[in-house]
Amino acid sequence: MAVPFIDIKRFEPGFLEKWETKVKELSAVAQFIGGAEVAELEKRLSEFTETKYAVACANGTDALQLALRAMGVGRGDTVLVPDSTFWATFEAVVNVGADPVTVDTNEVDLQMDFEEFKKAAEKYKPKAAILVHLYGWASAKVLEYRKFCNEKGVLLLEDGAQCFGVRIQNESIYKSALISTTSFYPAKVLGAAGDGGAVFTNDEALATMVRQLANHGRTSHYGHGSIGWNSRMDSLQAAFLNLSLDHIQARLDSRISIAKRYQKELPALGINVIEPPTGFTENGYCNANIFSLETRPKLEAHLKEKGIAFGIIYPGAMSDQPGAAGYGKFGDKNIARKICASILNLPLFAYMNDQEFDEVYSALKDFFK
Repeated sequence: MAVPFIDIKRFEPGFLEKWETKVKELSAVAQFIGGAEVAELEKRLSEFTETKYAVACANGTDALQLALRAMGVGRGDTVLVPDSTFWATFEAVVNVGADPVTVDTNEVDLQMDFEEFKKAAEKYKPKAAILVHLYGWASAKVLEYRKFCNEKGVLLLEDGAQCFGVRIQNESIYKSALISTTSFYPAKVLGAAGDGGAVFTNDEALATMVRQLANHGRTSHYGHGSIGWNSRMDSLQAAFLNLSLDHIQARLDSRISIAKRYQKELPALGINVIEPPTGFTENGYCNANIFSLETRPKLEAHLKEKGIAFGIIYPGAMSDQPGAAGYGKFGDKNIARKICASILNLPLFAYMNDQEFDEVYSALKDFFK
């Protein structure tokens, strides 16, 4: 049987009926922008992430740009970013007028390398940095990053598009961040019916500025205190997300159970399974957003033959992208390039069933026997 890499159509019983009813209700009163659904979503997001403020916006890329702008990052500023990430992290820095410098990757946790980061901070004296929490966990040094940046006066933005639901030291990973973001792209752990994003912070001034910038810099309906843009979340996306939040723990638990099966059973096949740092499993849980292993070309062909879909989420380092030409790069080990050439992502999604797991396992066993 064929197994998809991800299936975002596996809704809980009655979910689609509730969604259809909600669409009719909102359409009947022409409630399409803002309103009660967005307010309710922001309240629930704040509670879930254990942050004081949650500001919904149009998409995850905008969330990054709003956070950077709110922190005062702009023309002439240097921002350190990981060399392993999605392009949006890099382009958000450029789009606010700042200059990104990529920092190489750590081979163990697949996140930005902390030691390289400290050296880059000393060399470039950045105004800000973006720490991206990849693969449903985060850097093993996330607390050290926060401490170092606070001591050095580097504004730290945490890109949490892949870590919704992750906990560390028994609290939401977003809770102690200066400012963080997420994406509600449909394939995310908490996905919308289209694009959406949010910014989280405990700083009232930052939250106020993010909200202002996301709505044309408005201070009143026809008063504009800053140059913003239109990044409002629409009511339908908020409604879909509110319905999805009712089931978020079940979806997370389902993902985690599959991830743990991979982690338990694949090493017996001789596969190098990449697991989250210890603190995330002992003090909370990893949402298993993306599961990774090393190996590639022949395995790709074998999985295709068996009907097993897979992902190669980051096929190239940021510094190797044509659009990155002319911007800074720190580190000469090229670990990010090595990782991008070796990682393969196996099927993992909410409500993936045992039969599907067994098909994936059987295909891998056949290949590695």
